[in-house]
Amino acid sequence: MKNVLMLGLALLLLAGCSKDDDNETPPATPSLNATLTPVATSPVQWTGVAVTRENRVFANFPRMETDTIPYSVAEVNGTQATPFPDAEWNTWDRTMAPQNKFVCVQSVYVDANNFLWVLDAASPLMRGVVPGGAKLLKFDVATRQLVQRINFDETVAYPTSYLNDVRIDTQNNVAYITDSNQGAIIVVNLTSGRSRRLLGNHPSTKSENLIITVEGRVWRNPSGKLPSIDSDGIALSPNREYLYYHALTARPLYRIATQYLRDEALSPAQLAQRVELVANTNPPDGMVFDATGNLYLTDIENNAVTRVTPAGQFQVVAQDAQLKWPDSFSVGADGAVYVTTSQLHIPRSQRTEPFRIFKLAVPQ
Repeated sequence: MKNVLMLGLALLLLAGCSKDDDNETPPATPSLNATLTPVATSPVQWTGVAVTRENRVFANFPRMETDTIPYSVAEVNGTQATPFPDAEWNTWDRTMAPQNKFVCVQSVYVDANNFLWVLDAASPLMRGVVPGGAKLLKFDVATRQLVQRINFDETVAYPTSYLNDVRIDTQNNVAYITDSNQGAIIVVNLTSGRSRRLLGNHPSTKSENLIITVEGRVWRNPSGKLPSIDSDGIALSPNREYLYYHALTARPLYRIATQYLRDEALSPAQLAQRVELVANTNPPDGMVFDATGNLYLTDIENNAVTRVTPAGQFQVVAQDAQLKWPDSFSVGADGAVYVTTSQLHIPRSQRTEPFRIFKLAVPQ
């Protein structure tokens, strides 16, 4: 695979090493050729996936390309989709109040305690946040009841923000969220409900205006412009000590110790000094750690899923034409990795295949 990952010495940071620990670039290994097992398909575009302890699979369907969708969050199995938690939450139009409705859900996530979190960017067609609509919601998957709500005002979710991905630290009771349209990391104290925008003026959260080419076509938005996407994918290390993040239209992968993100006494300048460059990679949309410390990244330009091991070794997990814009990950209780395809590079009128969720059987 051509230019699958540009490995630098900084990649050793994944293993907790310093650049001085080794003077050689870690070698890439051949593809692991993981088996792709279809779990679900849909005619409606999805982005995120979340898998519970019981292997229940949930997906979210954002209003990115159209205002009219049948549901925003659903439990999926094969070709079946059941709106979650009910049809009422999934019924919204611009005449309705957004507080108890899904407006534009961009991400779903199952935490270590088996609760489902729903991140509502509330920016239909990515044209601006509906006032009062941006929120983070916690649901009990067994009872389908709302357990917690975090609302984001305009000081946290700007009118032009697009809240993209979320990770939950159940030990410290903190949520980490990326803003992919205004480049920032949002840190939520889930005990107090207080939210803070961090690194909003730091280059690590910003797009480099990288031109992305997938399957021979340059990625453009519906108006024909080249998208510029800021901080997008995030991954929380298994020990919860580091948050990794990456702008979509950029190459650098960064990380920062979560203790600094939680420290409200640090000034913006002090926090900026704690950011670490890990490596340059091909542009990923989604990232996730498994329980053993492998960092998975989608490789949207190469129809591939890659990972970096705890030892800093790069591996191609799977490369397949079916991985049409591999988007987001979830890791099941058994360690299996799930990935969605969202076909973002293909104009809506030219899509001929359903959207897919695959389960990856990764050789150990």
